Amino acid sequence: MSPTNNWRLNILRWFDSEAGSDHIDTTSKHFNVLRVVPFLLLHLACFLAFFTGVSTFAVVFALAFFLVRMFAITGFYHRYFAHKTFKTSRPAQFAFAVLGASAAQRGPLWWAAHHRHHHQHSDQEQDLHSPQQRGFWWSHIGWFTCDAGFATDERRVRDWAKYPELRWLNRFDAAIPAIAAVVIFGIGETLAAWAPHLGTDGFQLLVWGFFISTVALFHSTVTINSLCHVWGKRRFDTSDDSRNNFWLALVTLGEGWHNNHHRWPQSVRQGFRWYEIDMTWYGLWLLARLGIIWDLNPIPEHIQEETRKLDNMRRSRS
Repeated sequence: MSPTNNWRLNILRWFDSEAGSDHIDTTSKHFNVLRVVPFLLLHLACFLAFFTGVSTFAVVFALAFFLVRMFAITGFYHRYFAHKTFKTSRPAQFAFAVLGASAAQRGPLWWAAHHRHHHQHSDQEQDLHSPQQRGFWWSHIGWFTCDAGFATDERRVRDWAKYPELRWLNRFDAAIPAIAAVVIFGIGETLAAWAPHLGTDGFQLLVWGFFISTVALFHSTVTINSLCHVWGKRRFDTSDDSRNNFWLALVTLGEGWHNNHHRWPQSVRQGFRWYEIDMTWYGLWLLARLGIIWDLNPIPEHIQEETRKLDNMRRSRS
C-alpha cells in the first residue's frame, strides 16, 4: 500500500474504525502518530482551562460525568460485555453501551475483545498491555497507540457482534464522544444565558466537563492495566501478577480489587470481603433491585472459603 493511502486510511479511521481493516498490521507495536492525533488533541485541549477559567459548577459537572461514565465502563464494558456477569434487556444493554462509548475508550466490542484476550494471556508475551513484558508506560498508554491495539478481534466477541446497534457503536466509536461534547457545550451556553450566577459557559463546561473529565477517566481506567500489575497486595497466587489496591479501587469504583478479579473473573462483585469497597457492585445491586439487570453471578462459596482461609493465614503470620 502506498504511503498516501496509509495517510488517508489513518485519517479516515478517526471517523470509521473499520476503514481499510484488511490493511491493519495487527502485529505492529510501533507508535502510529497520525491515527492517535485526536487522542493527543484531547489531552492538549485540557490546557484550555487556563483560558476558560473554572467554576464550582464546571468542576462538579466534570466529576459527575466522570463517575457516571466510570460506572458504565466498569459495570457494563467490563463486567457485562467482557465477562457477562449478569443479564439485562437489549434496550438497557444499548443505553449503557452508549454511555460507555461517551468515555472515548473505543467501542464495546473492541473493549471486550481486548479484555478477553488479556485474561487468556495475562502477563504473558501475548498480553499487549503487560508491564512485566514491555514496561510500565507501555502498559499504561503505549499499547493504545499502536496498530496491534487498534483492530477488534471479532472472533472473541461473536456473542455481541450479532447486535447491529453494538456493531455500529463499535465502528463509529468517535460519534458518541463528539455528540457528548456538542451537548455539553450547549448546556454551558444555556446556563450562561439562563443561570449566569453559576459562572460557566459553553467553552468552560466543554473543557472541564468533557476534555478534562474524559482524560482523567481514561488514565484512571488504564491504571488497572499498569499499576494494578505492579503495586498492591496479592491475596491469591494467580498465574499473572495482578494485585489488589485499595486506592485504585476507590478511583475506579471497585476495579482495583484486581487480584480478586483474576482469581474469579466470573463474579459480578470484585470486592470479595465486606470491607473491600466496590462501588460498581453497589450500583449493579441497585439496578438489579430496580429490575433493570438480573441473574448476577455471585462469588461462589468455595472462593469465599478460600478468601477467608488466606486472610486468616495472613493474620496468623503477622
